[in-house]
Amino acid sequence: MAVNKKSKDNSAGTTNANSVSQKTSISSWVRNRPTAHPASVCAGSAIGVHYRANVGSCQQRLLSEIKCCLYSRVAPSGFSDFSKQNGHEAIFNLEFSPNGDVLVAACEENSMLLFDPLTTKHITAVRNAHSDCVNCIRFLDSRTFASGSDDSTIALWDIRNLKQKIRCLQGHTNWVKSIEYCRQTRRLVTSAFDGNVVTWDINGYEEKGTPHEKVFYIESLMRTRLTPDCTKLVMSTARGFYIIVHDLNLSTLNSDLAGLDFARHYQGVGLGEEPSEFDGELGLERIWQGRRRGRNRVELVSDFPDGSKASCISSLVVHPQGWAMMSRYTTRDNDAEWTCVHDLQDPVPEASHGDTVVTRPPAKRLMYYTKEPTDGQGYIKELSVSPDGRLICSSYGFGIRLLAFDDKSSELCDIQPHTVRELRQVKFLVRHKSTVLTSRFSPTHCLLVSGSMCGRVAFYQPKL
Repeated sequence: MAVNKKSKDNSAGTTNANSVSQKTSISSWVRNRPTAHPASVCAGSAIGVHYRANVGSCQQRLLSEIKCCLYSRVAPSGFSDFSKQNGHEAIFNLEFSPNGDVLVAACEENSMLLFDPLTTKHITAVRNAHSDCVNCIRFLDSRTFASGSDDSTIALWDIRNLKQKIRCLQGHTNWVKSIEYCRQTRRLVTSAFDGNVVTWDINGYEEKGTPHEKVFYIESLMRTRLTPDCTKLVMSTARGFYIIVHDLNLSTLNSDLAGLDFARHYQGVGLGEEPSEFDGELGLERIWQGRRRGRNRVELVSDFPDGSKASCISSLVVHPQGWAMMSRYTTRDNDAEWTCVHDLQDPVPEASHGDTVVTRPPAKRLMYYTKEPTDGQGYIKELSVSPDGRLICSSYGFGIRLLAFDDKSSELCDIQPHTVRELRQVKFLVRHKSTVLTSRFSPTHCLLVSGSMCGRVAFYQPKL
């Protein structure tokens, strides 16, 4: 995870500074001045993490830092209450459109709510969107989104006409909890409490319905996420460990992992045993080492803070750059909740045997953690991460906390920790009358929203 930056020649820097003409505007000099970007990764991290440097432009990094400073000054800017009497009840999930001009809320009472996030005004409600609770929303583009429900279906919607669904996808047999979209294959990836991960060809059609395939199964599956580049599939379970599929190929995932008996493995985990990434009987080592086809390598992760062994990992999000996964879980004694950050970067290859490259997963992937309150037991508390990846929003009782990796709210690629660290609190805000269940950062504006058990949606903007 440690990053080595290109060294700057002090004398050269002085020359460059002095060579700026007095006629050159400051803004022009800022745009055109030479900048140093991280050039390599350090292999000496104590956690065994290797981060690829963020080589974004100076302007992007400057804008990111400005937004981060603004988030430290956010304050409540408005709210809308939707109680059970109005037919909505708890807010389970919040999702912005890609351009940030529409906000959709998934509600407990079979409905969805739409807002104008910039004015905080409620636009409309889609009642009876499903026959049971609506759990999750995922935008596919600026006007199309999908919703997942406890009725075991996924619905496709066009935001321009919400009177009827575009399509209803049927293939799960239990509550749908995760919806992802793979832009490379243009397939929807969903998972449910039936333990199945299913891919959907939403652009195809057959007499029996939308073409779909069950590509993975594990009992006690909780959440499924794709990294932004769709090269990794990350899953959390109710048995206290994660599954990471590296070099993801969805079209061959089912056949590549055929014969792997995860059930035998996690039965031991449930009894308090440590998972082993290299269990010969399960065949996990041969998968991780990478066959000649070089795809769909499996890794199991189960390192947590001392004295806080995970049981149900109910919330899972991925860093916007795909560098890490953030999760929230309850302990095995059900007496505490924790938020953790684990590294997702690939390890450095150790050896090459012909055309097969042998790599070993890092012994530990845990990087950051913090303890959370246990109110609202039985409900999932969704995490969210800012578009620049600097801040994590976590529900904390009747409010929310903004958490950072250090006191400066630095990017992960700029930090060089040698030990597992505790997340730093940047801001604590209370705007609800019941436990907060979900939150979301706007992808385009300095705006944050949260939803609670009593049906309130609260908005937060910087107060200067």
